[in-house]
Amino acid sequence: MKVHLFLQLFSYFIFFTLLAQSKTHPTDIQGLQHLKNAMNPNSISPGSCLSSWNFTLDPCDHIFTDRFTCGFRCDLIDSGFYRVTEISLDQAGYSGSLPTSLNLPHLEVLDMSFNSLSGSIPNSISNLTRLRRLSLSKNSVTGEITASIGTLLYLQELYLDNNKLTSSIPKSINRLVNLKRLELQQNNISGELPDLTQLKNLMFVDLSDNRLTGNVFTLFTSTFSNSIVELSARNNYLCGEFPLIIGELKFLQVLDLSHNLLSGVVPAALFQHPSLQQLTLSHNNLTFLQMPKDLEFGNKLIAVDLSCNNLHGGLPAFMAAMPELSTLNLEHNKFSGMIPLQYAVKVVGPKKATALFERLLLGWNYLYGPIPGPLLGLRPGSVNVSLVGNCLFMCPNALYICHGGNQKSFLDCKKFGPRIP
Repeated sequence: MKVHLFLQLFSYFIFFTLLAQSKTHPTDIQGLQHLKNAMNPNSISPGSCLSSWNFTLDPCDHIFTDRFTCGFRCDLIDSGFYRVTEISLDQAGYSGSLPTSLNLPHLEVLDMSFNSLSGSIPNSISNLTRLRRLSLSKNSVTGEITASIGTLLYLQELYLDNNKLTSSIPKSINRLVNLKRLELQQNNISGELPDLTQLKNLMFVDLSDNRLTGNVFTLFTSTFSNSIVELSARNNYLCGEFPLIIGELKFLQVLDLSHNLLSGVVPAALFQHPSLQQLTLSHNNLTFLQMPKDLEFGNKLIAVDLSCNNLHGGLPAFMAAMPELSTLNLEHNKFSGMIPLQYAVKVVGPKKATALFERLLLGWNYLYGPIPGPLLGLRPGSVNVSLVGNCLFMCPNALYICHGGNQKSFLDCKKFGPRIP
């Protein structure tokens, strides 16, 4: 018993002696220890970063040695001490949780992504006041996004995607005025989006695969500032009609609102947008595609996906004149009429000032009449064109553009529109 007590006292003596001689600030040594202690020891495999963290030595004085091989960075900052400024753990399958006490005041990067962490985000995250990047992607973190995250005023990148987060997005996120990227996709987050208009630097947002609700009108009029470059909110429960104000997001390049409950008109403003390159609105309940009256063909659209809606009328001929458009998916709608010759020319014609269709999917509509002549000479492997499931005259399986399904029956075609012969 006395020997055990002696050894314990001796270990404390060694520890505090090391602290007194340490180049690493004592607070940061404790912070690293708390982080390692919060991990399941059985998940710390030999050869991983955490397996080399041996606190009988000074961390910052032995970084990249055989004792502290990786996982953090130190910088000489104040009073002759080194401070831990970055923790980026390897993807070694660590389990456990974030420590309830996080006190690394000079930490700028905390990246524990692609592991097996569980538990919630502790309120003590607010102690990391200099944090610029927080990444917990692809773990099993649960609970709500703590409101204290709104105190991280220097935060530029927030990655909480691919976890098991619930509840709503806290309003405090609107305080993160330096935030540039927000990734919350693939969680169980619900409720409406809070006001994020104070985030004037926010450029990349991914909210996909959650349970978000609300009107798409609010999304564009009172949620985001016009700094947005990429916005993805697919596979949620957003509803309503597009506002005309969409054109004011002048830097927007990628918009994906597929798999929602949108209805009404696809506004012409989307096809007149000065910077939009990718537009994905598939799997909604959109019913009408508004034709631009004065389309200036300086638009940048490269890919448009409007499949799986209730769009009707003739195929929009103006899309064949878009200079950069090379991918168009209009499948599973109610388009009728004949295939415009312009579409066929944009598939096979000589490439001049405009891009040709490399992918043209028109299947499962009510298109009728003959197949435009230029498409009949296409060979498999040349261009991805699909005309299956329509009302076309002579679209045999011998043509690869007709592979994958038969044309609709005469009765189905006749029910849909009286113009079908």
